[in-house]
Amino acid sequence: MTPALSTSRIVVNSDIDALAQVLDWFAQFNVPPLTYEVWWFCQLVLDEGFTNAVRHAHRNLPPTTPITVEVQVFTDRIEMRIWDQGGEFDLNRKLQELDQTPQDLEPEGGMGLIFLQKFADVVDYRHHPERQQNCLFLRKNLVAVASA
Repeated sequence: MTPALSTSRIVVNSDIDALAQVLDWFAQFNVPPLTYEVWWFCQLVLDEGFTNAVRHAHRNLPPTTPITVEVQVFTDRIEMRIWDQGGEFDLNRKLQELDQTPQDLEPEGGMGLIFLQKFADVVDYRHHPERQQNCLFLRKNLVAVASA
């Protein structure tokens, strides 16, 4: 396994106002091997994942409940993990439900999940009993641009 080119993590309160702090922190990854376009989309995905953790996973928890965001950049991919302390959620089942919604009907909620699924190459959400936390894992593979 190749080592990460860069790794960082931030821990913030479960407060939608902390999103600005998370996005400011994420600006450090706007460097190669990420293109600006990939970084920008990753920022949108991070925004959606963090917002979901605050609004849904931590809905009934105190605003001081921490959310941890971890990012690793490799030569061929970027991986993001958003750790929450909410209840378990079956992301795969929800995505299947959204896939079965007729195209002419807008599903109630879930549009952000559809965006996550369309943009990221891997989307996974699992409960980790050893940490008593859930992790939203997102991976975007980086496509090498051949020089002419």
